[in-house]
Amino acid sequence: MKIRQNVRHFASRKALETPVVRSVAVSGLVRLHTKVFLDKADAVHRDERKAHLDAFFECTMDTYLQALTEGYSEAEAREITHIQANFDFYNHGWTEMMEFPADELEDHYDRYRDFFETWGITIDDPLGEFRDREIPAAPSTPEKLDDPEHPHAVGGFADDVYVEGSDGELRVGGQDEPEDVDVSKAVGVDEDDLEER
Repeated sequence: MKIRQNVRHFASRKALETPVVRSVAVSGLVRLHTKVFLDKADAVHRDERKAHLDAFFECTMDTYLQALTEGYSEAEAREITHIQANFDFYNHGWTEMMEFPADELEDHYDRYRDFFETWGITIDDPLGEFRDREIPAAPSTPEKLDDPEHPHAVGGFADDVYVEGSDGELRVGGQDEPEDVDVSKAVGVDEDDLEER
């Protein structure tokens, strides 16, 4: 998958790992991700999907932290959560929100198969054991799966995590965490930036 990575991502990681600011960071990151993906959704469906996405993304914060605990890099841990979201979008027929084409679902699953199997995550059950609450239902659009359109998907990146840095360079695997990460720059802690992810 192709994702972005900058100092804000590392600050958000640090905030999620810091008990004092964790809840603020979770709230900010959930709002950010819900906004980003609702902006990709057909306007007529945005309101009915919001509660579902809020709850879903809150669960993926625990996935992210667990992946970091198991030694995955920041980029890999974040990619894992994005793959979970794309499984959910696919299951609902929300193809316009997907970040990679539906025909790459299995490839993305296979790359993290060990992690996904350990935690009961499947394409059909994207949260697995990280489902720690009721996820509000949202109407599906299964007809979109017959001839899926993916206006926001970027294909051809299923073999590794590809990270676009703030310099515009594309790196396989991401970049090393900078020293002296400032937690005040994390999403949710610093509200100036709810557009990046």
